[in-house]
Amino acid sequence: MKSKQSKPSEERRISPDFWFYLAKSLSILSWVIFIFALVMSFYAAPEKSYGVARYYDLEIRRFWLTPLTGYLYLVIWASAAGSYTSLLIEKYRSRRNSDNPYHHLHFLLIINLIWMSTILHYVLNQ
Repeated sequence: MKSKQSKPSEERRISPDFWFYLAKSLSILSWVIFIFALVMSFYAAPEKSYGVARYYDLEIRRFWLTPLTGYLYLVIWASAAGSYTSLLIEKYRSRRNSDNPYHHLHFLLIINLIWMSTILHYVLNQ
């Protein structure tokens, strides 16, 4: 005699939940903020002394722009915080040890921290 199996009230495998979407959104937002920080650092960093600029005696800025550097720190911290939060959400929401290890977020976090320490080193040694 066959017995009917009761169906669970909520099946988790049907669609992703809020935390999945939050982790993915934070991951994408962190990468977008990182790209924005790259553009911002182009304008905040000292200019290169090319031969053409020296030949025509053009003015070359040899220091970091302090107001942009302050904003750049905030942008890099926001990118690092977003990637770290996304890593934490994925760690506690993963069901198996073989789930995606999210190496791109580890890479982003490490690059942000190295970049921040490099900028801090150059700004403090002016």
